[in-house]
Amino acid sequence: MTLGELPRAMGGQIYGLLILLLSLPSLLPGINVGAAPLGGIGIIATGLQMMWGVPDPWIPARLRRVTLHKGRVKNGLARLEGLLRRFPGAPAASRPLSKGWVGFCVAWTGLLLALPIPLPFANILPAAILCLFGASILEARPLWAWLAITGSLGNTVYCAMSFGLILKGIRALLP
Repeated sequence: MTLGELPRAMGGQIYGLLILLLSLPSLLPGINVGAAPLGGIGIIATGLQMMWGVPDPWIPARLRRVTLHKGRVKNGLARLEGLLRRFPGAPAASRPLSKGWVGFCVAWTGLLLALPIPLPFANILPAAILCLFGASILEARPLWAWLAITGSLGNTVYCAMSFGLILKGIRALLP
């Protein structure tokens, strides 16, 4: 199995897995400084594709050719699913998540992750919110999506309240 075949095998859940994979490195202290902007850019692209209703996310040709061991992928996804099932919130049986709305929120939170903001938790907070978005998509749990949307709103307020510091950081990066 190649990485290019994975979206067809997973259906709409591939977006959740992709968001999780791109945001998890930003949760690790020390690594998150370099990983957050790169992961944030990838998450913005993923969120925009969700918002526009693209059935499968775009994956670069070089990555699509990467061979995956089908058993390992299946076992890894089963472990992740087992871990996610421990958390409360019953899966949605009748009402699926709105991909357009969630895609917009994912792209916005990805933008907040990608910004080089010199604030405490500036990378870790949006990364945690994006992990919650990814898990909500992967497991089709609207309650988790609403918690992530609330977290994204709170993160937006946090960044807005610190706008002066953000401008100072951006000006320091510009020549």
